[in-house]
Amino acid sequence: MIILDNFEESCSYTFRTKYFDPILAWVHEIFVGIILEEQFVSGKEKCSECVWPESMSFSDRGIGPIPAKWRGGNICQINKLNASNKLPCNRKLIGARFFNNAYESANGKLPRSQQTARDFVGHGTHTLSTAGGNFVRGASIFNIGNGTVKGGSPKSRVATYKVCWSLTDATSCYGADVLAAIDQAIDDGVDLISVSAGGSSTTNSQEVFTDEVSIGAFHAIARNILLVASAGNDGPTPGSVVNVAPWVFTVAASTLDRDFSSSIIIGNKTITGASLFVNLPPNKSFTVVTSTDAKLANATNRDAQFCRPGTLDPSKVKGKIVACVREGKIKSVAEGQEALSAGAKGVILRNQPQINGRTLLSEPHVLSTISYPNNHTRTRPHIADLIPTEIKSGTKIRMSKAKTIYGRKPAPVMASYSSRGPNKVQPSILKPDVTAPGVNILAAYSLFASASNLITDTRRGFPFNVMQGTSMSCPHVAGTAGLIKTLHPNWTPAAIKSAIMTTASTRDNTNKPIRDAFDKTLANPFAYGSGHIQPNSAIDPGLVYDLTIVDYLNFLCASGYNQQLISSLNFNMTFTCSGSHSTTDLNYPSITLPNLGLNVVNVTRTVTNVGPPSTYFAKAQLSGYKVFVVPSFLKFKKIGEKKTFRISVQATRVTPRRKYEFGELKWTNGKHIVRSPITVRRK
Repeated sequence: MIILDNFEESCSYTFRTKYFDPILAWVHEIFVGIILEEQFVSGKEKCSECVWPESMSFSDRGIGPIPAKWRGGNICQINKLNASNKLPCNRKLIGARFFNNAYESANGKLPRSQQTARDFVGHGTHTLSTAGGNFVRGASIFNIGNGTVKGGSPKSRVATYKVCWSLTDATSCYGADVLAAIDQAIDDGVDLISVSAGGSSTTNSQEVFTDEVSIGAFHAIARNILLVASAGNDGPTPGSVVNVAPWVFTVAASTLDRDFSSSIIIGNKTITGASLFVNLPPNKSFTVVTSTDAKLANATNRDAQFCRPGTLDPSKVKGKIVACVREGKIKSVAEGQEALSAGAKGVILRNQPQINGRTLLSEPHVLSTISYPNNHTRTRPHIADLIPTEIKSGTKIRMSKAKTIYGRKPAPVMASYSSRGPNKVQPSILKPDVTAPGVNILAAYSLFASASNLITDTRRGFPFNVMQGTSMSCPHVAGTAGLIKTLHPNWTPAAIKSAIMTTASTRDNTNKPIRDAFDKTLANPFAYGSGHIQPNSAIDPGLVYDLTIVDYLNFLCASGYNQQLISSLNFNMTFTCSGSHSTTDLNYPSITLPNLGLNVVNVTRTVTNVGPPSTYFAKAQLSGYKVFVVPSFLKFKKIGEKKTFRISVQATRVTPRRKYEFGELKWTNGKHIVRSPITVRRK
């Protein structure tokens, strides 16, 4: 969670290779509160352990006294390390709590040794430091990385709230504990909440009233606190996006222009892949055996293909490189463990073309491992790529040492696993909202956790690690929101969200449209929402689309929910639906019309000027549709002035049916570009 005080500090934050290269921005200190990880299962949530407080990312060097606005007291529910007199919390990490009532009601009392907010898994430390970690030089894993890391709001105060209790069970986290933690964070006085958690995708229209993150986010918005959450890791399946309530800020995942890379060398041909760890002699060749050729007699080809536990025959594998197919969307370390147990020297992991595409993940494997795409890039111009799609048994290969590569192009590219729209619960709200770095993210880690997070992995004591997922992209956006909050402390959560959305980019570092992870495929708003975040632009957006609690409640009225349900979300305070409201008129920074006929549909929006006096001109485009903006220009004379406009959209008889088309609306004044995606489908 994040809290702000009046201490101003020069800090840097802009998206680039070693997290963020410096620009100058004046910020107040903030408190960031985090609740973490990826998935809900059957009403439970998989959330992270909370924090490793001794990490240098949570050093309070250069940070003054805790501001009086903090209402969380001195509660620090973290056990001290053996032989340590150091208090786990400090002026940076100002609070830590744990919540386990729901878990214990279902599973029995936890051992006293586990009644702590300390991080035993690493995920919580990683995400909290990404949002608000202090500057730390020399960050690396296996001597890879070697740079300065910092969170999006590096001078923020952070507090952590632990809600999960198993080292291995993904269903060990309960929604009631998550909601209790969010409500406690609100009472403690945080300014922002980052929740790297998400439920299973659903078509249940009442999800916004039953999902704990949705409820908690509404509670937060009512107290002027923005809640940022992960979009989920179930891509590229359409409609898999989670955390879809309009009052949640939903974040997808994409790549950086920095890679951790290694190569597979076959004769004079090279396949570039992803790796954190190769300790084989680079000049020595090893024989490849495919996992299906090396399987035990009682193992199925399908199980062996993915190097599942108990599938490899040691007599066929020992001393060789095993070629497996990547099964996990964001994690494949178990495949390496199976190969190591069978005596392999290394692993090469081939992506599944329809599932992983060209998203290459650098993971902390237990033995030398390189991930590579299904089809390979030519290494020399005009030379045919002779490498088969699948490297066969008997092939001799060498593996280069892993290294850090900067300036990758194109970047960003959407991650294959990042969950996609459309929004099945609220079809008139585009989700995800934005995308941010979520591939191969280097950040702080728990010294207790193994590098791979496998129980069989004895390698521990890593202050940093590389992780994958929308859990990693979510705190990037929380950090950006923290900077905006410090610069504009009176802005509402909706204004901050709008600033980030309307300044996001849909172009990569080659100035071409952002690509998807799959060959010859461009990404679209169902993958990246409004686009990839641009923190430098977001601090000065020009115009914002603002919203209040009443706007959200009227949206629920327009959606057809009964007033009893709406009142239950509104702290059980009666809310009476009155007047005429449309779901498409919610003052959201994106425009979505999922069910158009041939009649003209008018959409109303209101923008608030947050810059100097200026005149903005509209430009809208939407292939296959007629689209008009009235008025076509807006003249603002002062900060805070509001102007309303109408967009008219009409399909024609030649417009394809049941197919989404994507366009955009831009308001420009010569300096600012305020962009909103338009997503339309003719029924």
